[in-house]
Amino acid sequence: MVMGNNRAFKALADPTRRSILDLLRHGEKTAGELAKYFDMTKPSMSHHFSVLQEADLITRRRDGQQIWYELNTTVVQDFVAWAMHLMGDGKRKGGGKQA
Repeated sequence: MVMGNNRAFKALADPTRRSILDLLRHGEKTAGELAKYFDMTKPSMSHHFSVLQEADLITRRRDGQQIWYELNTTVVQDFVAWAMHLMGDGKRKGGGKQA
């Protein structure tokens, strides 16, 4: 899971990519619909989509000329659970190892 987390951290480090994920919370959108929210070139948007897809945070499907993107909720939930575990769940006291 470490490699996947590294990719997710890289993807989440950029505010544009976080905004894309936020927009996809509300459901699947085309690349064109997402691009309307950002003032950047198509190649730049494509790069952001690629980084998110490599991190497995989004999925993509082609329908004719349209490319649709969707939040990969399973991976996002797994990543959040892992991050919460890293932060501790409040049950552990002190610096000892957890069994």
